[in-house]
Amino acid sequence: MEFFWNRGPMFIRELQNCYEREPNFSTLSTQVHTLQMDGFLDREAFGSNYRYFPVISASEYGNSGIHGIIDQYLDSSYSSVVMGFVKNEKLSVDDLKRIIDKIENGQ
Repeated sequence: MEFFWNRGPMFIRELQNCYEREPNFSTLSTQVHTLQMDGFLDREAFGSNYRYFPVISASEYGNSGIHGIIDQYLDSSYSSVVMGFVKNEKLSVDDLKRIIDKIENGQ
């Protein structure tokens, strides 16, 4: 996706050239098709070839993964995620207090 966001619409061959070690065309084509089917890319026909382009921003793309995991595995409970971070000592109570202070102060 980074290549599409940075370089704009591309054909598979153009995308293939973006890599230091060119990936197999068929493998790359399958990955791009999957991204299209998942709604991250769209395509336009040029004869028998397709040029692909992003239909969501980088921030939307990043958020979709996080939300999907929370929805699928944690019953859409964001508070469960935060509690999990606290229980696993990835987030302290002091961190939470600082976050709450920032929210309350509109930062």
